[in-house]
Amino acid sequence: MSLSDQDHDLVTAELGREPTPAEAALFENLWSEHCAYRSSRPLLSAFESEGENVVVGPGDDAAVVALPDSDTYITLGIESHNHPSYVDPFDGAATGVGGIVRDTLSMGAYPIALADSLYFGDFDREHSRYLFEGVVEGISHYGNCIGVPTVTGSVAFHDDYEGNPLVNVSCIGLIDDPDRLVTAEAQDPGNKLVLVGNATGRDGLGGASFASEDLAEDAETEDRPAVQVGDPYTEKLLIEASETLIDEGLIESARDLGAAGLGGATSELVAKGGLGAHIELERVHQREPNMNALEILLAESQERMAYEVTPENVDRVAEIAERYDLGCSVIGDVTDGNYVCEFEGETVVDAPAEFLGDGAPFNDLDSVEPSQPERNLPDTDLESAFEAVVGSPNTASKRWVYRQYDHEVQVRTATPPGDDAAILAVREAETGLAYSAGADPNWTDAAPYDGARAVALENATNVAAKGATPLAAVDCLNGGNPEKPDVYGGFEGIVDGLADMCAELDVPVVGGNVSLYNDSNAGPIPPTPTLALVGTKEGYDAPPAALSGEGDLLVVNDRALSGEADPKLGGSEYLAQHGGSDAFPTLPDDRAAFVETLADVADHDATLAVHDASHGGLAVTLAEMVTETAGADVTLDGDASEAAHLFHEQPGRVVIETDDADAVAAAFEGVAPVERVGAADDSGALSLSVGDAALEYDASEIADLRSVIEHELE
Repeated sequence: MSLSDQDHDLVTAELGREPTPAEAALFENLWSEHCAYRSSRPLLSAFESEGENVVVGPGDDAAVVALPDSDTYITLGIESHNHPSYVDPFDGAATGVGGIVRDTLSMGAYPIALADSLYFGDFDREHSRYLFEGVVEGISHYGNCIGVPTVTGSVAFHDDYEGNPLVNVSCIGLIDDPDRLVTAEAQDPGNKLVLVGNATGRDGLGGASFASEDLAEDAETEDRPAVQVGDPYTEKLLIEASETLIDEGLIESARDLGAAGLGGATSELVAKGGLGAHIELERVHQREPNMNALEILLAESQERMAYEVTPENVDRVAEIAERYDLGCSVIGDVTDGNYVCEFEGETVVDAPAEFLGDGAPFNDLDSVEPSQPERNLPDTDLESAFEAVVGSPNTASKRWVYRQYDHEVQVRTATPPGDDAAILAVREAETGLAYSAGADPNWTDAAPYDGARAVALENATNVAAKGATPLAAVDCLNGGNPEKPDVYGGFEGIVDGLADMCAELDVPVVGGNVSLYNDSNAGPIPPTPTLALVGTKEGYDAPPAALSGEGDLLVVNDRALSGEADPKLGGSEYLAQHGGSDAFPTLPDDRAAFVETLADVADHDATLAVHDASHGGLAVTLAEMVTETAGADVTLDGDASEAAHLFHEQPGRVVIETDDADAVAAAFEGVAPVERVGAADDSGALSLSVGDAALEYDASEIADLRSVIEHELE
């Protein structure tokens, strides 16, 4: 990439001269889609980001939210490392974890949990499995080494990710005292800019611009220099050093060195404060010889933080860095003038910081609204369909993934991976924090707007199923090349859909990330709106998703069971497995009331199990609830077809096992329909009657179907 003619003319007019090579490269990266959101920012105003618990909203390294009735804050952040993970799956994914953790540190928070949402091409393809294994290994290696548990997430496979996988990682941090909060807004001229952490090398050069263009056919070899190389052991030292710096009140403002490296972090830091900087690039501690100004300015070497420090505290910061065996360079000063960088006595950058960060014009792009597919349903045998859907890599067990993650480190994980949502024990506030993350590309491929609404509703349902009330969310909006009108139309759909449902559920979207140009010779990815959502509850106990074997089974909010004769199968795993097309299901009514009521019902003493019904439909939901010691006898009645009953994926549904069915029905009266479909028992098997058909599978048969990922990779 290089500056376009239009951008070059704008820069030249502002500077009154031709930009230096370093300036041109800095503008190229800071004005890239990855940094400037040139195609997406006009759409992002659709999101509601304010609320009584929101302390810091969008625009900082991470958002800050107050836990209800508490002086304890959490931070929320999310990042994409899509292109790097295609070129180098291990390092690309690992450095995505490192980056989102440092975003957490820069707010004065301690990282307490991670979630990964991963999207790959068809699982049957060797290259997809290679990327999948490398990404999971990179995430587990980095997260395990730094002692931050990965507690939830999602994995999806879809043909259209073959040429461009997605790696979205979110992080929660904890601030146990409001006085520890730090932001990325420079405070005062005369303060020092201090670089702490790893030495700067040549890795990651041009990473921001690399992330802002389609992947070329030779990207795996030609773009490898744009991928950073992580060092989790240095990151762990940086985490602990950051705690000490915050404990002693030594930091005025902070910024993680991510996209566009030192130039990006320091120019954004001072621009947010309406200030400037004077930086001497040769002062930066380096690990490679003969680095030039442009390399020092733009390298995206990992495990580095930029701090604003008062002059009297600089020596103490250096002492703490030395204690943790971290490099430390006093590289310049905060000023009230331009953003100026010198190298060996020569001025290589001299530009207004605000123009560097916010001067890029927005793109005015054409869009075409996607159309709903026509109905074309396959004719399938119910037994083979059940086995195909339950045994699909999309709906199968992800145990192979999360067993590689240390989810128990820090001793906060009360509900571990494999459930609808994780529960973290925030003992500082005597609060349980529910955490759900993911999206479904089948949904948003079939219907971007309604599919994105479904993603938001499903994540809220996941949290409510554990008895938690949704509090806030961050999003990672992934799309293809926005210059293609049909692609941009789909991207508009997921933005509006996610924003509308989050507003309806009263969930502020407090931050996020946009990743466009996820396009390759294989074509664009499906529009993919990853949402990471948190909710709160009293205490840390939550009903499991697995059956106890003792109660009645109720399905709540299922339109097919409550009288809809012809529920839609669009976006379902059933159609993904068997071919065909259909419109996306109609969402239920009274969605906010449903989520609120579910959170209350989940905590009833009579509630024995709760499980969200979505991906794979009731077939997968019921199969997942069966254990070796607890089974179920279920009958699905109604006018819908057998396939529609079992496999439609209308979100906003749950299966509840309870020993007080009347109380559940009373709680949902006027909010959502409740249908008794059977009872749990101690058979360790699922007996399922649908119309004239009957299916029966014991727990071992179901486990065998759901172990397809482990079977293939071990």
